[in-house]
Amino acid sequence: MADLATPIAALLAEMDLSLYDLEFAGGTLSVTVTRPGGIDLDAVAAANIAISQWLDEADPIAGRFTLDVSSPGLERRLRTREHFVLAIGETITLRERRTGEATRRLEGELISVSETTASIRDRELGEVEVVLDNVERARTVFSWGATAKPSPSKGRVSAPAQGRKAP
Repeated sequence: MADLATPIAALLAEMDLSLYDLEFAGGTLSVTVTRPGGIDLDAVAAANIAISQWLDEADPIAGRFTLDVSSPGLERRLRTREHFVLAIGETITLRERRTGEATRRLEGELISVSETTASIRDRELGEVEVVLDNVERARTVFSWGATAKPSPSKGRVSAPAQGRKAP
C-alpha cells in the first residue's frame, strides 16, 4: 500500500488535509484523513470524492473493493511509529505480545518514542518500555471529563415543554 500512500497524500495535501493512515484489508481500502485543528464532515466527504475519482482514473487496485474515508476520531488507532510520535503526552492503551508470557495490557501517558520502542507511564506498573513490533493493538484514550452531577429530580433529565422557559 506504500505505492498508494504517496499519490493519495499528495491529493489530500491539495485539499489542506493530511493522510493519517492507509490500510487495505478484507477488500476495503481504509483511508484516514486529518488536519491541524480537526476535520469536519464536509472535508471527509470531499476527500472521499477526490480519492474515489483518482482511484477510478489510476486503477491501482485490481478487482472490486470498498473505499472507506474517515477521520481518526477521538480515540485514534496507533499503528505506526509516526502515530505514536503524534500521541506523545496523551493517554493511550495498548496490548503487548510477550514471548513466553501472557499478553499485557497497559494504559497511561505516552512519554517518549524511539526508533523501536515506546515508553509509557502505566497507571499500575509505572514507567514501562514496549518494543513497537510487539504492540498488538494501541489507541489513544479520550477523557470525557468530570461526571455530570444528577439533577435534584433524582437523575432524570427532561427538556422544558414547548414555549415554556426552563426554571
